[in-house]
Amino acid sequence: MPTQQVNLAKVFKTVATALDSNRSTLNQADSYNHDHGDNMVEIFNLIAGAMKEKKTASPAEQLAYAGSLLGQKPSGSAKYYAGGLAQAAQQFAGKSVTPEDALRLAQVLLGGGATAAPQPAAPSAPGDLLGSLLSGLGGSGQPAAAGQPGLDIGDLLNAGMSYMSAKQRGETDATALMGALATAASNGQTPYRAQSGAVVANALMQAFGALTSKSK
Repeated sequence: MPTQQVNLAKVFKTVATALDSNRSTLNQADSYNHDHGDNMVEIFNLIAGAMKEKKTASPAEQLAYAGSLLGQKPSGSAKYYAGGLAQAAQQFAGKSVTPEDALRLAQVLLGGGATAAPQPAAPSAPGDLLGSLLSGLGGSGQPAAAGQPGLDIGDLLNAGMSYMSAKQRGETDATALMGALATAASNGQTPYRAQSGAVVANALMQAFGALTSKSK
């Protein structure tokens, strides 16, 4: 059976819907302008709309187009995710986006355009997958240089603790890993942006997970 090609417009619309459900909470968490939830919903509706407009284009072209439109917006969050989309376009150049690419796409998108490290061999266990996710986000176990993207030792420990805590609560490997990814990707961000990043990560996993179930 051929591998299922993901409808990116539907995936990002699912993310926009999840953000809309958390709009009030994210607005309240934004102690500066009290509109972070509004901005995030607008951002992901724009992404979904751009991809629907380019539905006959390749995934890389859809990602690049959405990133270019988003980059014209003045908000910091818009520019952050524009960088992630541009990086994702490079990562998926000449390739399909399948349900199995959920973690990879989330990793790049939440990285905000930070250059991803070379991908290691396919992990054989959840712990290996957590390590590869953090590696892709720039984590080397060494402190990041001042002003440079990447994860330092504290970020790696926080991500590991997030993963272990989720597992102790009985969450699935996938959910635990996405939470750890969101924790790692929030490096240097304000709390409300880290909070919205977690919503984005979880919504991506749910959207891709639903597609995986349908393909079986």
